[in-house]
Amino acid sequence: MGEFEFLRSLIIIFGISAVSIFILNKFRVPSIVGFLISGILLGPHGLELIKDIHLVEIFAEIGVVLLLFTIGLEFSLKNILRLRKAIFLGGLLQVLITSLLFFLLAIMFGQKGDTSLILGLLMALSSTAIVMKLLFDRAEIDSPHGRISLGILIFQDLSVVFFMLLIPMLSGAHTGIREIAVVLIKALLIITAVIISARWLVPRVLHQIVHTRMRELFVISIIFLCLGTAFLTYKLGLSLALGAFIAGLIISESEYSYQAISDILPFKDSFNGLFFISVGMLMDIGFLISHLPAVILIVVAVIILKTLTTTGTVFLTGSNLRVSLHSGLILSQIGEFSFVLSVSALKAGLLTEGIYQYFLSSAIITMLLTPLFVSLSPRISMWVTSRRLLTRLQAMRAHMEHAAERGKRTDHVIIVGFGINGRNLALVLKELEVPYVVLELNNQTVTEWRKKGEFIFYGDATSTEILHKMGIDRAKAIVISISDPSATRKIVKTARNLRPEIYIVVKTAYIAEVQDLLSLGADEVIPAEFETSIELFSRILKFYHMPESLINRYAERFRRDHYRMFIKGETPKRLFHDTIAVMPEVDYESFIVEKGSRAVGTSVRQMNIQKETGALVIAVKRGGETVQGLLADFVFREGDIVFLIGDKPSLEKAKGLFHRR
Repeated sequence: MGEFEFLRSLIIIFGISAVSIFILNKFRVPSIVGFLISGILLGPHGLELIKDIHLVEIFAEIGVVLLLFTIGLEFSLKNILRLRKAIFLGGLLQVLITSLLFFLLAIMFGQKGDTSLILGLLMALSSTAIVMKLLFDRAEIDSPHGRISLGILIFQDLSVVFFMLLIPMLSGAHTGIREIAVVLIKALLIITAVIISARWLVPRVLHQIVHTRMRELFVISIIFLCLGTAFLTYKLGLSLALGAFIAGLIISESEYSYQAISDILPFKDSFNGLFFISVGMLMDIGFLISHLPAVILIVVAVIILKTLTTTGTVFLTGSNLRVSLHSGLILSQIGEFSFVLSVSALKAGLLTEGIYQYFLSSAIITMLLTPLFVSLSPRISMWVTSRRLLTRLQAMRAHMEHAAERGKRTDHVIIVGFGINGRNLALVLKELEVPYVVLELNNQTVTEWRKKGEFIFYGDATSTEILHKMGIDRAKAIVISISDPSATRKIVKTARNLRPEIYIVVKTAYIAEVQDLLSLGADEVIPAEFETSIELFSRILKFYHMPESLINRYAERFRRDHYRMFIKGETPKRLFHDTIAVMPEVDYESFIVEKGSRAVGTSVRQMNIQKETGALVIAVKRGGETVQGLLADFVFREGDIVFLIGDKPSLEKAKGLFHRR
């Protein structure tokens, strides 16, 4: 029965992992943490349920290959260019500064130069898998700290490729100039092959494969390309992981990258789980318990120092202090690729077993703490940057820019965030000659739109001083359209305290956030989920060639019945929906009395609407007042909204009475 030992191991691994992940999911803990805990329980230092760790390590190696392959698939050159500042400036500075700091600390504690360098590189990396999942779940991937964190993580993942090349050099496998030159030439040849393959060869081959319409052939070809490239680079003296990343990068430049990700993802997730389980198995619980004070000290040092170095790096690249600290807290853990490097360094003799166990215990604990730090980071960054000294420090950057503009606007709208929503609002306000000012935290956006003549400034709207500089004491309204839930709540509360009478409109991602924002002081909250639902049924009705008036009617009714719950102080009111519901043959419509129409200055009796058209006027809305009941002597004015019931032909006839001739 020994030949089925691997099957028994897999059953135990996946069974325990499923239970662990299910329980931890109740507390919103990422699955990676569940895999690590499962490995600790299953391994030789836990319950000893798994005997053949070597078999698990083989699966884990495949998991690393597939992980790097999928990361390569997601590394399109367009995405890299879009985040180029965060990647190539922020990422480079973060890796260099963090690596140097931990290198010097290791030297101070008596470690050899090569060991210290490896430790510095290990500590510089953060967890792409955990951070991206948490940011995505919290709808913060497009927030300022989300974009910055993503850029830095991309650079870290790219740097792993070069770190893998350093290990054989540091271990003495390539000690001479000739050996180093050979490795560099190989790397250069591989990069050249990547460019050629991505541009000409692979897209043509995949096109022919897809043309056969055989999905199984496509999947087999993708797996062959991934494993084949990884094996080729391994034979050339480089690493399996490097080859897998290169294979992903090649496919990412083709139009078939999304399908490849979809087909490979189930394999990647399964084998990637085995990788983290194997890491957990290697952790010695006895070592952790006997060296607990030292491990805790290392964990605290890693979290504090990584937070400080990342915060300083992000601040130097032009972000404000709150966003910088938020990003630093998010990236304060040790990443999954550090495990890959540490295993290679251990095999190469660059790390001793004792140092490896210190690193392993500390790294796993920082990863376990990551969900807590991500959830607390908004409050911590808000609290720190609200201190008087730090508030003045972050305001100094924008002071000169804002000082020259103070006093120029009154009765204006403050637009916070200049994404698609903010730009569309600014366009409409400009055409209607409504004064406004824009606050944005993206330096590039501010620079670009200021050149176009936009009244836009760099600044953090959570700051009281910044809002004062934007003239909140003279503003009529503030519109908050950013992808940072914690900052949004802070801005609403601050704006309401600074100017109680200001009208506050907020865009939010989810309906669940509406009540919290209203309780903080927002006058109106627009959830994207709600508007998307209206757009969905509108598009479907258009597809079925329903009349535009009918589509608008349903959209209007949907908003009227449900949307008022999102407006402060309003409760849903029905004028005549219930009546219409029990009289399906009767329809209704509403029209605005336009200037120059027949209705202006005329009463309902004089127009004889019911006799002339067959429609019946049941209500008129004028300003904030709705008039119902006996309307025969009601005289229409320009701008009145008239509600009528009747069949479709009657309502179509009535339409002409209220529209301009």
